[in-house]
Amino acid sequence: MKKLLIASTSTLHNSGYLDYMLEALIVFFKSTENIVFVAYARPSGLTLTAYTEIVRKAFNKIGKKVIGLHEFKNPEKALIKAKGIFVGGGNSFVLLNELYKLNLMQTLKSVILSGTPYLGTSAGGNICGQSIGTSNDMPIVYPPSFEALGIIPFNINPHYIDPNPERKHMGETRATRIKEFHHYNSQSVLGLREGSYLEINGDKILLKGSLKACVFKQGVLRYEIDSGTDLSSFK
Repeated sequence: MKKLLIASTSTLHNSGYLDYMLEALIVFFKSTENIVFVAYARPSGLTLTAYTEIVRKAFNKIGKKVIGLHEFKNPEKALIKAKGIFVGGGNSFVLLNELYKLNLMQTLKSVILSGTPYLGTSAGGNICGQSIGTSNDMPIVYPPSFEALGIIPFNINPHYIDPNPERKHMGETRATRIKEFHHYNSQSVLGLREGSYLEINGDKILLKGSLKACVFKQGVLRYEIDSGTDLSSFK
């Protein structure tokens, strides 16, 4: 049975890395003391080692040990044997490209579907959707495909920001960009605000956190859903 947490972000304003989720992670990873961390998204170009150390310090707070996937000689075998997996945020294109390059996409999907607890933040959440076409990231590398894991039947737009008429920014809003996406793509999109996340158990998908999320469907006006909404039939 699938067991996932898909979060918009790893860090809220004025809080430490993953601090706002630590209580939920104690419960989520209660069956394992060891977490395999996938650092390939490399935010700000961090080295794999430096990124893993940030995550290691966060999980130390709840008594969990973190081992970077890049530290294993055989990353495919490491995923298969993992009792818990965390894929961190950063650049979704870089992350997806590395997973394709290492031939890990099918293995990662398989272990998630078989029930290995999976935490994904930002880019790590993006790759659980149908594609990374609604990422906010710059395509600084070109993966073989934008097709993602397809664990959930829709796309994610993490770090969703509402239009603010008081700002002087004259570029496209997130809503406008998703509307452009829907001109060419049919899959629905969930805009996850900071601090919001999805809790997935089997086929049940629940919106968690204190904020509403924004729903975008092709040819339909966007609308809001409350925390606690069941998204199991959303596609």
